[in-house]
Amino acid sequence: MGKCEQCIVREFSSLKALNKDELIKMSECKVSYTIKKGDPIFEEGDTTNGIFCVKDGVCKLSKLSANGKDQIVKLVKPGELLGQRSMISDEPTNLSAVALEDMQVCFISKKEILDFFNNNNQFSMAVMKTICGDLKDADDHMVSLAQKNVKERLAETLLYLEENFGTNEDNTLRIQLSREELAGMIGTATESCIRLLSEFNKSGYIDLVGKKIVILDKNKLKRISE
Repeated sequence: MGKCEQCIVREFSSLKALNKDELIKMSECKVSYTIKKGDPIFEEGDTTNGIFCVKDGVCKLSKLSANGKDQIVKLVKPGELLGQRSMISDEPTNLSAVALEDMQVCFISKKEILDFFNNNNQFSMAVMKTICGDLKDADDHMVSLAQKNVKERLAETLLYLEENFGTNEDNTLRIQLSREELAGMIGTATESCIRLLSEFNKSGYIDLVGKKIVILDKNKLKRISE
């Protein structure tokens, strides 16, 4: 793995507030991991004792509900940090992070991060802003679950997947969620999700290529999602 001060992904998170000396120091103490698709970075209830910086790949943050369903709270892309909230609150993680594709992540221990936190005001403010942003997103998600029906939420989620994670050369969504994972994102049963996808397909809003999805009519999906 390269050096933190030369790593482009640090520009996308609170790490951009660290100065060169701090980045060199971080580079000397970080540990880099390759996480295989389907493997966890951490699981709900783990004590992480630090934060993970996503260098490459995408993971899902999810919570297991009482009925054993996996509710996806957020998808995390390169440049984002994992585990900041539980590190600051000194609590075990309340979500699981599982790789949706092969990933490269770097781990920085709590001791190092708290040193930066105590010595660099801009960094501590940036971390707080990120956590506030996550809370705002969680509020928006909760309101969406409460106020939008499943059809509206599916349209919203398909647009979110294309806008945030892009498409492959064949125009299929790059992040390929299973039907179960997609259902877990919109908070419905897998059968309902499959039925709605089929309905969107018949209406010509999307095309289903095996397990993959192509968005054909973005404007129509926007209208449904609003």
